[in-house]
Amino acid sequence: MNKKEKTATIVGMTLLIILVAGFVLGIYFFGIEGIFELLSIQYKSVWSLVVFVVSVFILGIIIELFSKAIFKLSVRNITGKGKVSFIRIIIEGISIWLVLFTVDEFMNSITLSLKTEIIVALLLAVLEIIFDNKEDK
Repeated sequence: MNKKEKTATIVGMTLLIILVAGFVLGIYFFGIEGIFELLSIQYKSVWSLVVFVVSVFILGIIIELFSKAIFKLSVRNITGKGKVSFIRIIIEGISIWLVLFTVDEFMNSITLSLKTEIIVALLLAVLEIIFDNKEDK
């Protein structure tokens, strides 16, 4: 491959990664916007919602690393699908609530009540478990 082909390959891969990341963030954005609409949560502008969603997404990735490890260590010796599912919902819900609480405290343009944070966290935890690919089975 010459220099021109290598550059075209790198540019093409970069554009593909940007497209995929934009698609994922877009789905996440419209999902959060839909939840906010259902729960009548007010926000000042679309940009404040974009900052909220990106912040939740980035902080969520970091927190999810720890919550997955805690979940794996917690259910190592537990038998029974019901108990494992309950523990997973609790751990996912707490980690998502922690992310929502942290981002909400740093932003002035979106204000969530504690009850709303808990409802959104549990809803997102259940949706994440439902749409999670079945790699644990």
